[in-house]
Order: sequence, then structure tokens, then C-alpha cells
Amino acid sequence: MKLILTTTVTKLGLAGDVVEVKDGYGRNFLLPQGKAVAFNRGTAKQIDGIKRARDAREVRDTSHALELREQIEKLNVKIAARAAESGSLFGSVTPSALALALKKAGGPAIDKRAVTIAKPIKSVGRHTIGVKLTDAVTAHVEVEVTAA
Repeated sequence: MKLILTTTVTKLGLAGDVVEVKDGYGRNFLLPQGKAVAFNRGTAKQIDGIKRARDAREVRDTSHALELREQIEKLNVKIAARAAESGSLFGSVTPSALALALKKAGGPAIDKRAVTIAKPIKSVGRHTIGVKLTDAVTAHVEVEVTAA
């Protein structure tokens, strides 16, 4: 099945790309989710428009992402979690809790899927996390975990 992607699909292509996929994947996932449209003469004319919109969005997003990275890296992020007297947490700090802590510290609203943690945060102290803003721009911020 030949399709035109309307959004970027991981491990398949970018918006505006013409891809050949198996019928079931296209019919049951890509088309119902609105991530692709069927390829024909009428939709082939839309490819240039989709690519132009993608290119304009990427340039704007990259410069905006650099501004957001500077803003995020200046933040003083603190998060309180239940901990034992030894300093180990009951559980761990989740990416959604970190995204909420970034917002409370005065940063922008970040999707929890953009927060990357190198190793699970299971102790009190300072930890470095990453916030993936775009494929090329990642902000690194220190988070102080305190006992609640």
C-alpha cells in the first residue's frame, strides 16, 4: 500500500514522505490515526505543501527550542518524595512527576515523554535529567530530590 505521511512516524519517515507499507499496517493504524493519506494523483499534489509546512515548522522549532533550553537550564527544580531515613526513596521519581516539577519551577509545560532519565532516581540528592525538545536540542537540568 502506497501512502503519504502527514506526520512524522518513528522508523518510517517524515511528514510528506511517500512510503510503501503492508496493507494491514496502513489500513489499521496509519489511516485511522490520521498519520497518512492514500497516495493517488489528487493527494500527490499535497506533498509539496506538507513538506513546506514541515520545513517551516522545523526552523521555527529549532530556534524556539534553543530559547527553551536556556530557560529550562536556569531553573532551580526541587521535588519532594517519600523517603526512608537512610535516604532511599519508597519507589522512584517518575518522568511525569519531573515534568510537573519543571512546570511548578516556572518552566514551560513539557510532555512527560520528553523527559529522559539516565538511571532511575531512587535516592535523595541532586540528579541530572534530560529534556528532549527536538531531535537536535536537549536541555539538561539538575533536580534536587528531598525527603517529604
